[in-house]
Order: sequence, then structure tokens, then C-alpha cells
Amino acid sequence: MEVDTQHYDDIIIGGGKAGKTLAPALVADGRKTALVERSLNMIGGGCINIACIPTKTMVASANVANTVRKSAAYGVKTNTPSVNLAEVIQRKRSVVQGMREMNLHNLETALGHELIIGTARFVAPKTIAVTTAEGNNRLLTAERLFINTGTRPLIPTIPGLTEVEFLTSESIMELEYLPEHLIVLGSSYIGLEFAQMFRRFGSGVTVIGQSQQILSQQDPDIAIAVQTLLEQDGIEFLLKAKVLRVVREASPLENRTGNETILQIQVGDREITLQGSHLLVAVGRAPNIESLNLAAAGVATNTRGFIQVNDRLETNVPGIWALGDINGGPQYTHISLDDYRIIKANLIDGGDRNTGDRLVPSCLFIDPELAHVGLTETEAQQQGYAIRVAKVDASAVPRAKTLGQTDGLLKAIVDTDTGRILGCSLLCHEAGEVISTVQMVMQAQMPYTVLRDGILTHPTMTEGLNILFSKL
Repeated sequence: MEVDTQHYDDIIIGGGKAGKTLAPALVADGRKTALVERSLNMIGGGCINIACIPTKTMVASANVANTVRKSAAYGVKTNTPSVNLAEVIQRKRSVVQGMREMNLHNLETALGHELIIGTARFVAPKTIAVTTAEGNNRLLTAERLFINTGTRPLIPTIPGLTEVEFLTSESIMELEYLPEHLIVLGSSYIGLEFAQMFRRFGSGVTVIGQSQQILSQQDPDIAIAVQTLLEQDGIEFLLKAKVLRVVREASPLENRTGNETILQIQVGDREITLQGSHLLVAVGRAPNIESLNLAAAGVATNTRGFIQVNDRLETNVPGIWALGDINGGPQYTHISLDDYRIIKANLIDGGDRNTGDRLVPSCLFIDPELAHVGLTETEAQQQGYAIRVAKVDASAVPRAKTLGQTDGLLKAIVDTDTGRILGCSLLCHEAGEVISTVQMVMQAQMPYTVLRDGILTHPTMTEGLNILFSKL
């Protein structure tokens, strides 16, 4: 059957943060633009639908439960909290649905019928075939293409794993009953957020990590401080551990009441058995490239399957760019947004931006939060800097005392020669907000004394920066 070919100036494959923001900008620039998104349920991308927004919505519920549980310490007596996980999930769905509808409205307003719901695959460097949600086939060509298809949970190769009904960071957010004992495979951002969340909901939680410390990219003192806080919540850790096999005892997932998942684990020179009612696999993310048929376009990927790009986000094929998580850069929504800014600056505004000098903040949304920007102490030493290190316990911050949020550690790395801040890690209440102040000083290339001597509102958590940098 003959398929009509439609030509566009620009085609975006995937409507995540970069893609959904770029599409209206291209239209406003007079470009005939189509955006192809595989599902209406993914309008707005992974952040809104399966990652940042839903998880932080559930984190908020877990923290409310924890506040109620500890209310007596504030002179407020309440009953022990009873968590209705089904209602937590419904609240999460409501928040997600509202944001998805807003994004759909924005895209339909900008693109009209050029918002195409379907699965795209390359048939030539500048040509894609789209199988629409209605089962129709369309052939689209464009002068420029932008790939923004994101990632999905990475499933490791472990004997027996595919034979058990394990959970991922997506499916666990649809679980409407509380696990008796949740085993979390993975000791980085995703795993730790869910570990604390479900512990505060009331589950027993054990975290398994392969490295000798959790958060292997952080300095050991920060990682130890985070682990100590989570252990105070009642979370157990098995580190330097390798899962040898996963075994399932007969019992359907929806009816689980006891210990049905069994893991055989090597810890050091001994082998142990760990039982749990549910297993969450949270060891990283894999690129969504399978359906794209990148070979037909000649687009190169690295050994992990992520699309290779230069510092202007262009692939090895001229006229094809890759934005967001799919290009193997830092997997944060704010990086996907900045990818859009780079494309807009270079292709619309006549600028010349690249990824070379980006200062990337991050935040682990446990309670208290762990926020970081710049180099760690270890990285600064490896890069040959002469450094000074400032540290202070969160309990030294007056605002932390008033809130009863005194756990944590603040740490900064400063270049001895220039006085500029090389990096900062904040494990404290509202760290994700406070780190932005440090980042602005770093981006302006001002010395640390700006934060040491600046007049910061009292009592706030940001005031802790006065205290931290006075340690130098």
C-alpha cells in the first residue's frame, strides 16, 4: 500500500522536557514542526509521568506520615499514622494527570494536528515512519530531526530475575498495598528515595549495593552521613554485595502476605540468603532506542546504547540532534531543559552555546535532602587543585534547631589560590533550595567570602552558608 510522504522543517521524536519546550519555539520561529510522542500517557515526558513529579508527590506523603509519627517531639500529640497506600497513589495520579493535561493543552495549542501520537522509526537519515495510535502508517521527512526519547529502568542480568515479579521505579508507584518487606536492589538516588519512602509508609526495607558505600559518586563522609540517617529510620544495608540468584516462592504478587522473594547474595567471602515480600530493581536507566532503528539513519551510539553527541548536542549525522537523557549526559530534567536552551540559542537565536561549561546541580529527595553542585573533595584532589575544605553539622544552623531538623552535614570545597568555590554538598533541610545560592556564586565566579560575609536572613537554612564558609 502506498503511503503519502509529508515534509516538515523540523521533527521532534519524544515530548520530554527538551522536546515539548523546543516544539513551540520552533513553531514561533516559523518552522513547520511535528512532534511524535508514543503515548498520550507520556505527554510531557518521563519527569511528569514516571519520574520526578510522581515520586516527589509520594515522598511528600511519606514525610507527612513521618511528621505525624514524631509529632510528640513538637509538643503535639496525635494518633499513630495509618497510611492508605491506595489513597497515596490516587493523589499521585491526580497530580500527574493535571500536569499531563496542561502539557497536552500547550502542545496542541502550538502544534495542532502536528502533534502525532505514535511510534517512530528511521527509514533513512532524514525520514521516519510512524505507526500511529490508530494503527495508521505515516512517512515523514524533515530538514532537521531532534531525538528526545528518554530512558527506562535498567534491568540487570541476574539468574532467576526475569522469572520473579519484581518491581521497577515505575511499577512500584502503582502498588496500592504496603509491602511487608521491600528489598531494594540499588543504593543510588532512585533506590534510596524509594527506600526511605516505603520505610516511612511502614514497610521493612533492606537496601543492597554493589559498591563499598552508597552514593558511590559522593565523598565517603557524605555517603556515611546519608547512610546513618537512613539507618536511623530503620533501613538496613548490605554493601559490597553481589546478587547471585533470585528465587520466587509460589504466590501471586497481588496476594502476597509473607516472604516470597528469596535472594542469594555474596557479601565479601560469605554467601547469605535474604527474604522479602517485594523486590525493587533500581540500578539505573537504559536508553529508549530499540524502536528507533538508528542504523537506518547512521546515528552512532556508545557502548551503553546512548546516542553520541558533540558539545552542541548534534549526532554524527548532520542535522540530527539528541536531547535529554537519551544522549548519555546527566539524567536530570533541568539538564534536558538546558539542552533545549542550547538548541534554541544555536538554531533560533544565532548564538553559540555548548555543554562544555555547564554547572550541574543535583538533589537526592530524601529527608533531609542531599544537594550537590560542582566537584567533590575527591574529584578536586584528583584534578590537582590546592583546596580548603569547610564542614559543619546541620545542628549548627539556628533554623534547623527551630524545625527540629538538626541531622545532616554541610560541606564546601574551595580553591586555595583563587578563593572560588569548587563544589558543595548540603545534607540538610531544604538543601535543594539552598544549593541554588551556592550555585549562583559559583557561576558568577565570586569568592567564597561573598557567602561568608553576606547578610542572609535569620533564621533561615540559607543562613547556614554564613556558618559553613566561616569555617575557612
